[in-house]
Amino acid sequence: MGGRRVLVIGAGLTGSATAWQLARRGVPVTLLERDVPASTSGSSHGSSRIFRYAYPDPFYADLVRRARADWADLEEAAGVPLLTVHGAVDHGSMRDAPRLSELLTSLGIRNEVLPPEEARRRWPHMAFTTPVLWHPDAGALDARTAAEAMTRLAAKAGAEVRTGTEAVAVRRTGPGFSVDVASTGSGLADTAGETLHATDVVVAAGGFLPDLLARLPLPDAFRAGLPSFEVRKEQVFHFRWRDPRADWPTFIHKEPGMQTYGLPGGRDAGFAGQKVAEFSGGPVLSSAADPDRTIDPSNRARVTAYVQEFLPGLHPEPYAEAACLFTSTPTEDFVIDTADHLTLLAACSGHAAKFAPLLGRLTADHVLGIDPTPPRFRPGA
Repeated sequence: MGGRRVLVIGAGLTGSATAWQLARRGVPVTLLERDVPASTSGSSHGSSRIFRYAYPDPFYADLVRRARADWADLEEAAGVPLLTVHGAVDHGSMRDAPRLSELLTSLGIRNEVLPPEEARRRWPHMAFTTPVLWHPDAGALDARTAAEAMTRLAAKAGAEVRTGTEAVAVRRTGPGFSVDVASTGSGLADTAGETLHATDVVVAAGGFLPDLLARLPLPDAFRAGLPSFEVRKEQVFHFRWRDPRADWPTFIHKEPGMQTYGLPGGRDAGFAGQKVAEFSGGPVLSSAADPDRTIDPSNRARVTAYVQEFLPGLHPEPYAEAACLFTSTPTEDFVIDTADHLTLLAACSGHAAKFAPLLGRLTADHVLGIDPTPPRFRPGA
C-alpha cells in the first residue's frame, strides 16, 4: 500500500488487533512480541475479562456500543466464541444507578434499576445496600483466546509474526525507522543482532511502554504532552461457588473505601467460581520487567473480607489467584497518538479489553490517515 510497511511492537489484545486490521487491508505488517501473544508477563492474558456498557461517561458508553459490532466481526472471522453474555450489576454509594440508567437508555442499551431488596431476591447469593443497575447484555470476554485469534488472523492475512523477539532500539533513518531486535528465548528463532525496517512503527507494549519510552525517537514537545503511565501489580482471586447452578452476573461495586469487581472466572478457574478483585489494589511497580508476581497478603485479606460480607454465595477462601500488569493514565483515557509516523497505542487503565478489536481498527485508521482519532486519545494534538 503505497510502499508503507508497519512494524507493531506488542502482541497483546490491542497490538494483535492493530496488526490484524492493517494486514486485512493489504498493508505489509511485522508484529513483534517479546514473549508469546497474551503472555502471562503482560496484561492481556486470562480467560475472563469484563464486557460492560455501564460507564458514567457517555463517550465510553457509546464506544462500548460500537465495540460490540467489532467483537461480532472478530468472532465470525476467527470462528470461535469470545464473548459470553450473562449480564452485569453495578451498585454502591459511588455508583449512581439512576444516572447510569438514563445514559444507557439514551444509547438504546437495555437496563433497569432495582431496589436492593429486589436485587437480593434475584441474586440471593449477593448482598446489596444501594440501588442496583442491571444491564443484561454485558458479560465476559476470553482475552487470551481473542489475542491469539487476532494474531492468527493477522498472519493469515499476510503479516509476519515474530514471537520471542524484543525491540531493543528504534531509530529514525531517513523517511522511516530501523528497529534493532534481539531474541528473548521465548520464540522459534534466534534474532540477535538483526535490524528491521519500516515506514511506520506502532508501539503497543502495554505495561512495558514506560520502560520503552526512553528508547523511542520522539520529539521533546510530543513527549512532554504525554500523560504519566503508572504500572501496578493487579491481583485477582477466585472463590468457589457454593451452588454451581446459581446465576452469577458480572459486577462493579464502588464504595469510598474500596472498589471491587467480579465475574465468572471461566477456563482459568476451572469454570468453578467467581473472580473477584480490588480495583487498583496492587502495589505500584518501578518497572514492568519486575518478575515478582507474588500476591500481597493484605490485598488477599481485603478481598476475602469483602467476599464474606457481600458475596455469601461464595466459599470465602480463594482456591486460585493471579497477578498481572495494570497500567493507568491519570484520566484513565487511552492514547492513540503519532509523532512523525511513530504511533503510541496505550490502551490501559483496567478497562481496555472490552474495546480491543475496535481500538485496533481505530489505530489502523489513524496510521493510514483514514478517519480522525477521538481527540481525547491524542494528548499531543
